[in-house]
Amino acid sequence: MQAPSVGGVRLPRGNGEIIRLARGASLSDFAEKINANPASLVQVLFNLGEMVTATQSVNDEIFELLGGEMNYVVHVVSPEDEDRELLESFDLTYGEDEGDEEDLQVRPPVVTVMGHVDHGKTRLLDTIRKANVREGEAGGITQHIGAYQVAVAVGDDERLITFIDTPGHEAFTAMRARGAKATDIAILVVAADDGVMPQTTEAINHAQAADVPIVVAVNKIDKEGANPQKVRQQLTEYGLVAEEYGGDTMFVDISARQGTNIDQLLEAVVLTADAALDLRANPDQDAQGVAIEAHLDRGRGPVATVLVQRGTLRVGDSVVAGDAYGRVRRMVDEHGVDVEEALPSRPVQVIGFTSVPGAGDNLLVVDEDRIARQIADRRSARKRNALAARSRKRISLEDLDAALKETSELNLIIKGDNSGTVEALEQSLLDIQVDDEVRLRVISRGVGGVTETDVNLASASGAIIIGFNVRAEGKASELANREGVDIRYYSVIYQAIDEVEKALKGMLKPIYEEVELGRAEIRAIFRSSKFGNIAGCMITSGSVKRNAKARLLRDNVVISETTIQSLRREKDDATEVREGFECGITLSYNDIKEGDIIEAYELREKPRD
Repeated sequence: MQAPSVGGVRLPRGNGEIIRLARGASLSDFAEKINANPASLVQVLFNLGEMVTATQSVNDEIFELLGGEMNYVVHVVSPEDEDRELLESFDLTYGEDEGDEEDLQVRPPVVTVMGHVDHGKTRLLDTIRKANVREGEAGGITQHIGAYQVAVAVGDDERLITFIDTPGHEAFTAMRARGAKATDIAILVVAADDGVMPQTTEAINHAQAADVPIVVAVNKIDKEGANPQKVRQQLTEYGLVAEEYGGDTMFVDISARQGTNIDQLLEAVVLTADAALDLRANPDQDAQGVAIEAHLDRGRGPVATVLVQRGTLRVGDSVVAGDAYGRVRRMVDEHGVDVEEALPSRPVQVIGFTSVPGAGDNLLVVDEDRIARQIADRRSARKRNALAARSRKRISLEDLDAALKETSELNLIIKGDNSGTVEALEQSLLDIQVDDEVRLRVISRGVGGVTETDVNLASASGAIIIGFNVRAEGKASELANREGVDIRYYSVIYQAIDEVEKALKGMLKPIYEEVELGRAEIRAIFRSSKFGNIAGCMITSGSVKRNAKARLLRDNVVISETTIQSLRREKDDATEVREGFECGITLSYNDIKEGDIIEAYELREKPRD
């Protein structure tokens, strides 16, 4: 059955069938599903006002437009569904415990510490694990996710709790959201002297969206002006009602600096886990987990901090995490001690990946390296296609003219010390709002030092390299100097955002506004073989300047846009003649008459808001 022609193009017509396409698919992929010629689809879209090539990644709206025209229902498969189908094709599943009820064993709770910047999250973790990582953080802001397991005495029992430390700056929203998803309980740290702040609200939203129980740690009770009761009252607005007020949220007043009531806080975590959650997992199945953080280590290669969620991860296992794969060569715990196996809720650093996984990528153990590589390759291709579809701006025939005009574009290459930071920085930079005429484009991102390859790419594409907590390697710095490539180094994320925003604003084309200078009335015309027609004028308002732009008005109608070429006062050249004086003017336009008005003006740059 043939479809009615669209602009003369005839195509197979569907009967409302559902066509499933991966996000970032091309017209060729769609054509293959419906047994059509890709060139015909290109022609149809052109007739509908969309310019797309056959192999170009296409966004969801265009597929819906095309499907509606041809009577197909196009479902663009979400990355999650697509990944589930990919794993099912290898007889793998993620997120499910295998076996029966008796195979499940109790596992330690995984706790995320959340809250506003400077409210004491890192100090609290320091106190709990008796180690200090905060001193090494630039600006006192935690910029990486770390995971640690500590033993807690609750009554006569010793219980384990796994802590995930999430960064505090607002730019790490995505990482903090992932922390909430990987966790069982959230400790919300609120300073007693500061109260609820914007990032406190943000943390509550992430935890509640992930359906995670919250224990509130009211910190800094030893400071002057501390008011724990005010914090309790403020948090009731967010559905967190303290037990003493008849609610079910445990509040513990602490001082992370003095070590006050830390044991009670840990006990509250264990009691909340026992009361509200069924924390069990099967330790005998193939391991599944999540990459909390990953970075490139000079001596050890790609290193991922992995939280095992179910099963047992062992040295020698073939693993895949996102589009990275490898074999577990070595595992170390938070103290740097080698471990041979990691049980559920255990965080370990895994060494042996061939590339750096992304923060938040799911980790799976598979039977052999070949399967891990195939899954990673297909995920990598899918990610490239989705990125191409997202970065492509729709160009219709109506705005083709505008699209062809030169648009300022700032190309960036981002290199950082770990994948979570790179991702957070990229997202923050892409969220900068400046103007439609300036675009920011991240052409490459990666973990590790700035390499010669990065410099060559920057040189070819006119990009600026941003190094976050990394430096140029070997000869890369010399090459950058030779090629004139700008490498900017940062250790605090908001400095990078601020400078890039200023650079983008500097790329905006200046806006000019017209300012009227004055008017001159032509009273007489003098003919000159050398200069042409000379207008004998009286300046009736303002002033007239030599070389100024001008309009020639006749009966208030603009006859010509012109320029004041020369200006004479009596027999002398003048740069400016003011109101009330006579002068001689020659214009770049020669057809002038007595009674015409010369309106002089100039364009001045208008400052942007």
